[in-house]
Amino acid sequence: MAKLTVEEAKSHFVGPNFQLDDVDPASTPGLSGADDVAEVFNDRDDELDELQEKLYANGRAGNEQAGSVLLVLQGMDTAGKGGIVRHVIGATMDIQGVHVKAFGRPTEEEAAHDFLWRFEPHLPKPGQIAVFDRSHYEDVLVQRVKQMAPPEEIERRYGAIVDFEAELAARGTKIIKIMPHISREFQAENLRKRIENPKKHWKYNPGDIEDRKLWSQFMAAYQIAMTRTSTDVAPWYCVPSDNKKYCRAVVKTLLADALDSLDLEWPKADFNPEVELKRLAES
Repeated sequence: MAKLTVEEAKSHFVGPNFQLDDVDPASTPGLSGADDVAEVFNDRDDELDELQEKLYANGRAGNEQAGSVLLVLQGMDTAGKGGIVRHVIGATMDIQGVHVKAFGRPTEEEAAHDFLWRFEPHLPKPGQIAVFDRSHYEDVLVQRVKQMAPPEEIERRYGAIVDFEAELAARGTKIIKIMPHISREFQAENLRKRIENPKKHWKYNPGDIEDRKLWSQFMAAYQIAMTRTSTDVAPWYCVPSDNKKYCRAVVKTLLADALDSLDLEWPKADFNPEVELKRLAES
């Protein structure tokens, strides 16, 4: 029987010697192929449901030590970030305890502050999972490739991000950063579907073609960003994603592990169950 273990999911960790060119976007490490992926895809659903409910319950009960989770999704256009939100977060969790934020180009007000300023209001509170669909890494990826900030400012930001995430982790937040890595050919097929299918036109942005022309520059920027900012408390995982279900299965496994590591108990009742059962019977 196929199974995707935590160790296999964590094998996608980006360490100091990581090379993006060594990752085959079409591979499914730990599983033999599409049949295995389909077999394990829902394995973690019940576990995720209970662990996230326990986290949310602790937050609702006012447990300031409940902890939280930040899931960062950062990848090329059509890499499947939205699919992870729908098929992992939306399908397995109580959305009352989840905050999803997609970040676009900074507003004029946001641009007037340090680049990290606009992310602070969307960080997860105790008992909450926050999902960043695109993130603070836009400021060392897009802005690096398109030369939207001076090189010395881009260089400063790597250290600022490491400090920012270390402080967040020290406050009890588990951080998981995912790069869903797709091939250039797979992206072309995804873009073609968006152009040809009227039901997918809303997903298409003509600017995606311009970014596609800069593929090699973006890959170089991801290589630098991930190796410079992947730490023990805020790890990067580069996950092969031409098989979208494989990437989602890995994300489920990493999320379940992060939630389990919070080691939470169900909140204690602030009432006497026996008394309440008696009152119920008499009502």
